[in-house]
Amino acid sequence: MDNNTDPVYSRNVIEFVAVANEFCKYSERASGLKGDELLKILQRILPLMYLKASLLPQLTPFFEDGNEKFVTESDWTRINETLKEKFGTANDYLEVFDEKIKESEEPVLSSISENMADIYQDIKDFLLLYQTGTGEVMNDAVWECRMNFENFWGQKLLNSMRAIHKFIYSGEEIGKVENDVDKNDERRNIDDWFITRRQKDFRRES
Repeated sequence: MDNNTDPVYSRNVIEFVAVANEFCKYSERASGLKGDELLKILQRILPLMYLKASLLPQLTPFFEDGNEKFVTESDWTRINETLKEKFGTANDYLEVFDEKIKESEEPVLSSISENMADIYQDIKDFLLLYQTGTGEVMNDAVWECRMNFENFWGQKLLNSMRAIHKFIYSGEEIGKVENDVDKNDERRNIDDWFITRRQKDFRRES
């Protein structure tokens, strides 16, 4: 298929790639920025990334097996811990749009840093696959990214935007939080990540 007609080279995909690159760049360089500066950057990037992701074309995957993964558990932890330290007291917020709420009558405590790390995991894998230049691989990368946006990280992005907006305009300053281990945190195994578990299900349904 000619690049002019192949949907993986469409304007909507190229524009999403551009904003996704910006998101990953700031996520990876967060250690060199101040927390309030990072929140303001995300305030501008996240709405644009949501818009561009919603415009990704609906494709059909070529391969039955799952896409290759590049982001490791240690990569996820590094992004999460760096952002958690930078965001300090702005990091945690009460969330009502969370799957865990079904098991509890109370709002669930959520974390901007965890949401960003989850989004980074998917977006970075997408970018690395898209950069291969192989049509079928690029196609499946776009397909999976749109699927994960619709069913996984799109909601996390919106949840984080609400928390970021509230903090920025609250007039509060970021405070430090003691760096302790959350006893409720579950170790993340790449084989059990949501996008890995659901990927084959959606392939079969396509």
